[in-house]
Amino acid sequence: MIQDQAIVNRVWSEVLLEELTRFGVTEVCIAPGSRSTPLTLEAEANSKLNIHTHFDERGLGFLALGLAKASQKPVAIIVTSGTAVANLLPAIAESKLTGEKLVVLTADRPAELVGCGANQAINQLGIFSSHVTDSLNLPSPTTNISLGWLLSSVDNALFQQETSGGAVHINCPYPEPLYTNQDKSCAEGYLNTVKAWRESQTIYATRIQSKTIAPENSIDFYGQKGIVLIGSLPLEQAQQATRFAQQLGWPVLCDVQSGVTSDWSHYDVWLQNVRLQSQLIECDCVVQFGARFVSKRLNQWLKNHVVSRQCTYVYISDSDQRDNQNHLSQQHIVTDIAEWVEAHLSPTKLSKHAGWADELKAYSQQVDMLLSQFSAQSDSLSELALACLIEQHTQYADVFLGNSLFVRLVDMFGRIDESAIYTNRGASGIDGIVATAAGVYRAQTRPLILFIGDTSLLYDLNSLALLTHCQIPIVVAVTNNDGGAIFDLLPVPEQQRETLYQMPHGYDFQYAAKQFGLKYQNVASQENFNTVVSEHLTTGQGALIVEVQTPANQASTQLKQFMNRVHAL
Repeated sequence: MIQDQAIVNRVWSEVLLEELTRFGVTEVCIAPGSRSTPLTLEAEANSKLNIHTHFDERGLGFLALGLAKASQKPVAIIVTSGTAVANLLPAIAESKLTGEKLVVLTADRPAELVGCGANQAINQLGIFSSHVTDSLNLPSPTTNISLGWLLSSVDNALFQQETSGGAVHINCPYPEPLYTNQDKSCAEGYLNTVKAWRESQTIYATRIQSKTIAPENSIDFYGQKGIVLIGSLPLEQAQQATRFAQQLGWPVLCDVQSGVTSDWSHYDVWLQNVRLQSQLIECDCVVQFGARFVSKRLNQWLKNHVVSRQCTYVYISDSDQRDNQNHLSQQHIVTDIAEWVEAHLSPTKLSKHAGWADELKAYSQQVDMLLSQFSAQSDSLSELALACLIEQHTQYADVFLGNSLFVRLVDMFGRIDESAIYTNRGASGIDGIVATAAGVYRAQTRPLILFIGDTSLLYDLNSLALLTHCQIPIVVAVTNNDGGAIFDLLPVPEQQRETLYQMPHGYDFQYAAKQFGLKYQNVASQENFNTVVSEHLTTGQGALIVEVQTPANQASTQLKQFMNRVHAL
């Protein structure tokens, strides 16, 4: 029998973390804390795990989210007890909506110290509520409970995650002592109760789910006038969806998050022209790949068209999560996208209505011309001009788009093709953007450019610490319009627009860069921006903050002027 509770704590932590590696976990994000000692020391001792640390649990959660987003693998998080746990909620809520797999390991006081006035003890059971895919509340480690129970319980939770994505919460109450000078040799007998598992590299209690192409009501795609919509998807899947549309000769409308574009780009712009929108009226089939479109106008068109025309609406996704905000009649096919496309295309078959909406390509080109004319009017750097410049830098770097105004401008005016684009468009919060981008950057180990608003950067200023020791180039391009300029596009009360919505702050980020030892440039022209960013991404090292300061209402004014030209097409 093991006398030292610290050893039992360590054994349970060792077994738990080893099982996570067998589910594909290689990255562990750790915040400082004493109660989490058994987990942190065992994570460091496991050679299969790479450790990432951060002093701020809220930022740590988003760092893990970014790692999971880019790697498409589960990522573990270890924090101590108390409010450290609560600070993970924003990242967990985002992962619930966008599917990134987080394994959240929260240290806790044992049950007898909760609710009795003990220090740093809150009720952590069910703290993440419906925002997690599954929760496992472990008992305090004891040799009276078999390691087989521990492993099979962990396996059950992680299998739920494998099928549904999102976060899994494993609460780990550790009694004191937490520290010991003894090694774990005295625990060999207890560990050998799962000897076969220890000597293998397989999951303890495996569960196999067959993945087959889901049957659907028979649809002759080759006989339809259809449209393909591509939402937020990994680039490889978006390319497969594009291939499906091209084979059929259908128009394809690509959200900026897909990383691909088409000859029907700028649809959020031309859909505002009633005459142009009417050219899609003959569409009798919509096939959607990926979710969460930035464009509100596309969602409105989808709702109105499917209802008024009673057309077929098919949603292809590898997730079983619902994406049907308009509550339309929809066939949701949960399957592997590449396999589905392969199964539904025939290289020898001709589509009856190929090219049925090709006339709209010319209008997309006219929008391109209007944008070129707009950019050529002045070399000064506005947010709208910046949205048009992005495509010039995607050859050098991946792109992370922050939330609020700028991602909408890029969706309207950008033309990004064959590039990895990352966002947090689940809950679409402005928190944790820098930390999530830092996670993406670490997972991809290639240059990254982050476009972020000033309020978002102020919100996540702590996370600039995650960029301090970067070696590969990363650019943080902050558009500073002194507050929430997006409210200029919304019908908020004019009298309270500035004080209660925009909340101007009067700050710039020069000294924030100095605080964290980052390079800094303030640019005012398109040429200067392109030069500074291109040089840093191709020959620079580490992190560079590039600040673009613009008048508060400039974007909304320019947007209205530009749309007047579009309505005249």
